[in-house]
Amino acid sequence: MATPLTAARLLKALRDEGLHVVEHRNWRTHNRNHKGSWGPVNGVMIHHTVTSGTDSSVELCYNGHSTLPGPLCHGVIAKDGSVHLVGNGRANHAGLGDDDVLRAVVNETALPADNEANTDGNRHFYGFECVNLGDGKDPWPAAQLEAIEKAAAAICRAHKWSQRSVIGHKEWQPGKIDPRGFTMDAMRARIGNRLGGTPEGPSKPPAKPPMAYEPFPGAAFFATGRRSAVVTAMGRRLVAEGCGKYQVGPGPDWSGADRDSYAAWQRKLGYGGGDADGIPGKASWDRLKVPQV
Repeated sequence: MATPLTAARLLKALRDEGLHVVEHRNWRTHNRNHKGSWGPVNGVMIHHTVTSGTDSSVELCYNGHSTLPGPLCHGVIAKDGSVHLVGNGRANHAGLGDDDVLRAVVNETALPADNEANTDGNRHFYGFECVNLGDGKDPWPAAQLEAIEKAAAAICRAHKWSQRSVIGHKEWQPGKIDPRGFTMDAMRARIGNRLGGTPEGPSKPPAKPPMAYEPFPGAAFFATGRRSAVVTAMGRRLVAEGCGKYQVGPGPDWSGADRDSYAAWQRKLGYGGGDADGIPGKASWDRLKVPQV
């Protein structure tokens, strides 16, 4: 058993495990603590939402409904593997369950059959709702399963628990079937393997692809009557370089203002005379770096 993690420690633990975490509204102070105790905590419970769609599922788990006010868990794990935090403290997710199961979780021993509903689970378990219809047909993407593994491992690591502190709702409360579509034994094995290693560290945003630039279209491209988005993009770059001679533009039609502006760019590069006539050449064009359109 343990003192619950603060909002800051929970967020850090999840991110340090390599998860992409989204903070939803005022999740840090959103709880049901006025209805009962929160803690000591003993484990992590996994559920499925019986819903589809990330945004609607997150809102439901944050708000709850008329017969069961939110938060309905601490985090929602989406199919893309993102974890959306919706509560911190007591949450309406576990309900009444079997005291023998709780004892096994505390002792980290084999789980007995859940045949009673006599113990308040909302006090003792962190809860993660995973977006899935729970019909046995809705798929569990690899990214989502990995996020379940990481989220559970993050909390276990923070409390120095083993994988035996992670259970499914179906292992806690008689009659429940969630999570449906994978076995908790298999998930605990994954969590155990992860706990045997070291955290991945905060996830990094995907690297931005390198900027693509318009190749030099040839001097003949820049002729009276030419209309192209490339001309607009060129004009914007000339303005950015302080060489714009436009009163209205830049626009898609090649004009005298474009030519005057490009001549100013050529002079800025050190060209003079006939080499600064306002007609792009390959060398000056490549240095202007016109974004690809």
